[in-house]
Parts: sequence; C-alpha cells; structure tokens
Amino acid sequence: MSSALNVIIACGGTGGHLFPGIAVAQQLRSMGHHPVLLISQKEVDAEASRKYGDLEFHTMQAIAKPPTLSPRMPGFLWKLLRSYLTCRNILRQERADVVIGMGGFTSLPPILAAHHMGLRTYVHDSNALPGKSNRMTARWCTAVMLGLKEAGKYFPGSRCIVTGTPVREELLRLPSQAEARERLGLPQDKPLILVTGGSQGARNLNTMLIEAAKADPTVHYLVIAGRQDYERVSQLADGAANISVIGFCSDMPAAYAAADGVIARSGASTLTELSVIGKATLLVPFPFAADDHQTFNARVFTATGAAVMYQQSELTSDKVHQFVHATVMNPDEREKMEAAMRAMARTDAPQAIAAAITQA
Repeated sequence: MSSALNVIIACGGTGGHLFPGIAVAQQLRSMGHHPVLLISQKEVDAEASRKYGDLEFHTMQAIAKPPTLSPRMPGFLWKLLRSYLTCRNILRQERADVVIGMGGFTSLPPILAAHHMGLRTYVHDSNALPGKSNRMTARWCTAVMLGLKEAGKYFPGSRCIVTGTPVREELLRLPSQAEARERLGLPQDKPLILVTGGSQGARNLNTMLIEAAKADPTVHYLVIAGRQDYERVSQLADGAANISVIGFCSDMPAAYAAADGVIARSGASTLTELSVIGKATLLVPFPFAADDHQTFNARVFTATGAAVMYQQSELTSDKVHQFVHATVMNPDEREKMEAAMRAMARTDAPQAIAAAITQA
C-alpha cells in the first residue's frame, strides 16, 4: 500500500509490551504513516508518553482476566465492555485502518472492536510460550506476529509471521562504555555488572544480588531496584562502595553500555534488548510469571549458549560469583557468550512488522 495508514498500536501495561510498541510506531512514522499508541493509566506508560512526546498516545483502562470461575468475572466483563466501547470511539476518531496489539489483555478490546468494524487486525507475541490472552485474541486477527518461532505451535488456526521483537531506536546506538559510566556516575576502573529485575518483580532477586555484591568488592554492581523497592535495597546496600542502587533508569542505553555483564529476569523484551546489544547474561526467571513463561524464554537462549539460567530458588552468591568471574571476567568465555547472544538478535523486527501491516 502506498497511501498513508492510520495505525492503532495497543501496547500499554508493562514495559515488555510498551517499548516494542513504541519501536513499531517510530518505524511506521518514518515510513510516512500515522501511528497512535493505546496505553494504560499505569505510571510506566505515563513516563513513556512524556519521554516520547513526539508520538501520539491515548489512554484506556487496563484490565486483566481473572480465573474463569472467579467471582471477579462479572466485573471483568463489565470493564471489558466499557473498554471495547471506548476503543470503538477511538478507532472512529482516528479513522483507523489497521490495529495491532503488542500483547496482554490491553490488546483484546481494540482488536475486538476493530474486527467488528471490518478492519485488519494483528497481535504480536514475544514469548516462547504465548500468554492465554494472546491465544484468545488471535481468533479475531488477520495474522499473528511472533518474536520467537517456538511460539508458532500455540496458534494452530492462525497465519503466523516470525518478525522478532522490536527494540527502541536508541538501543541500536549505544554510547561508549567510558561515556556511559561517566553519564551514570559509575567507576571506570572496575568490572561492572548490571542487575535489572524488570517490571514484574525483583524483591527477592534484589536481596540476593546485594548479598552477592557485598561479598565481591572487586566488582561494581549497578542495581536497578524498582521504585517500590528502592528504599529497602538502598538500606541493604548500606553504603557499600561497590554498589550503586537506583529506583528507575531513564537511560537504559547507558546502563547497558556501562555493563560488562548483566543479571536479569527473562521477559521477552529484556531478552530481545540483550541480544541486540550482545551482553553476557545470567537469567533468573520471575517464578510467578503466567504459566512460567519466563523459564520457557530463558531455555531458548540457554540452548544456544547465549546465557546461563538459574531459578530464583537455586540462585546463591557463589553462583553469581561464578558467572561474574568465570564468564564475564574471562575474555574467551565472555566473547563466546556475547557472540551467541548476538546470534539470537533480529534487528529488523520493527521493519518486518511494519511491512506485514502495510503491505497486506
């Protein structure tokens, strides 16, 4: 299609949905199309709308489906109906041509509304084990886009397109390590490990890594604790000279560039970012993720040697130190893991998704 399209991108609720949606919007806009992002009322979405002020955002109520027999189901259905009607109004207002959801139940109301309005609809799933919401939403979609080919078997009745998962443009242009450390106020003369728990939960991971860092003074640890856990983690660090604790990082390109290695959860968006930048990584799946999908994600990466994985219940200070000193600080082992991680990357995901949407 050569004419400009009005594309609605439903991507709110978590960073794993939001930031890939922003990357798709940036790509579509560069091609002359008009993207509009549907986000939730959560703070992570509000921050993004402020940071990416050149993009257009609408907010909608984010709803999560309770268990089918839950007494909360009538309330969920009422909220779903209200969100559906809100989305119909937004689609009419924006004269939408296409709707794509980046995953989760925030995607369901706009895709359902678009389907009933006769528009083309797509959903993107970035995990190796797709969520139930995406499997449900797929029945009203023109096609399903996949971050990992392993997810295709969970959409037997759908046309699937493997696109990879998009990353934001700024992660493709990292600063030098020295510049990044200067920007973040980090030491230049020590190996540095970035610890990031993602948006789903990091309290136990933070505790373990602070204990490991205190016992490893030759290495500096940058811990992105999350706003809710910042005060507690700062108190645990107790002013240790080799630990920097921040609640939120608005400059992730610098945080990644500053690090020699990373310890992280295994959300799909995080894994995509790590593969694009090529960092030696220890993965600790969030144990309460839906259907344990973070473990499925991590296994895809460990199978190629791109990362090592420990379940949260297995992680000890000794295992952290082994990863840091035997892999990150061992040039040969680190280079092998970085190469395997980069081999997992697909840097053209925004272009692939935009092409699928605009060339249909």
